[in-house]
Amino acid sequence: MNPYENELRALKKSGRYRTRELIDNSLKDFASNDYLGLSHKKKLHKKSSRTLDTLDINSSKASMLVNGYHKVHKNFEDALCKANDFEAGVVLGSGFNANIALVEALVRKGDTLFMDELYHASGVLASNINGIDVKFFKHNDMSELHLLLSNSKAKRNIVAVEGIYSMDGDLVKKEIFEIVDKFNALLIVDEAHSSGVVGKKLMGVFDYYGVKVKENYIKMGTLGKAYGSFGAFILASEHIIEYLLNRAKPIIYATSLSLYDTLLAHNSLVYIQENCERLKDDIKSRQKIIYEELGIKVDGLIVPVLVNDNKKVIEIKNELKSLGFAVGAIRQPTVKKAIIRLIARLGENESELRKLCKNLAKIKR
Repeated sequence: MNPYENELRALKKSGRYRTRELIDNSLKDFASNDYLGLSHKKKLHKKSSRTLDTLDINSSKASMLVNGYHKVHKNFEDALCKANDFEAGVVLGSGFNANIALVEALVRKGDTLFMDELYHASGVLASNINGIDVKFFKHNDMSELHLLLSNSKAKRNIVAVEGIYSMDGDLVKKEIFEIVDKFNALLIVDEAHSSGVVGKKLMGVFDYYGVKVKENYIKMGTLGKAYGSFGAFILASEHIIEYLLNRAKPIIYATSLSLYDTLLAHNSLVYIQENCERLKDDIKSRQKIIYEELGIKVDGLIVPVLVNDNKKVIEIKNELKSLGFAVGAIRQPTVKKAIIRLIARLGENESELRKLCKNLAKIKR
């Protein structure tokens, strides 16, 4: 019995069929979200492993509220708060779970959630839970958001945006902070793709825009991208974090973040802080190559190259693979129009990036 045979056949016909592919380490990696190349820094792994060896236990063993909250977690949370100027924080299992936690817990009966139409799928999924009142506004359209908030009769207004959008690669507009303040709304900023990539201290868009953190601001970030580890964090006021600890199911009912991943992310944070200026120079240099070779200006390290054909985008990906490069081929429904998603990550050298861009430009023509 194959109960989903017709659905799978339809996906294959439309060019939207997906498969897992084992990582090929012989390819130059311009596909992953390891923006700073920290996944390859063995010094970070060895330092984390040595610390883990000194502990009495290897794993977190339980949920954060049932004997699973360790000094390792608290030390990292404190370091994140200090680096980002937030009052309080909590670490948890993944960015996907962090969005579920925030949206499902914060948006109550009588509240309205205003979400950018390109917000991550995890937030969209969470907005479908418990009949949440959600209104989507056009991507980065601050005028529409302003109008929606001005007409809102909700008990609480909550706005959700990304710092850098995962597919388009563009920054959220600075006006977002003024708008949420004007209407006394809560603001969730998903910094999965901006934390570690933009800002004076590489801490993300709050840092990039020089925004003073306020009680209505909430920052979420992932540890599996620029931080080269796994997991996520939420930073907010003491009041919001206290509330999440009491209402957010992915915090209450899930085993706390692994000790190794927490240590690794903490060591990555220290690495970013100690090497900030060099990392910023390396990021700017790669942005310059992207503009020179592809004519695309990027705010971070995500480079979307429009193809607009599901089958063609796979062909381009495979041709680049035959030349020794791994890139992403992103199709509907993840994006409206198919793109090659190139990550100008610091884990590969600049000459390889330039070579990839030249080949991509030639193939696309």
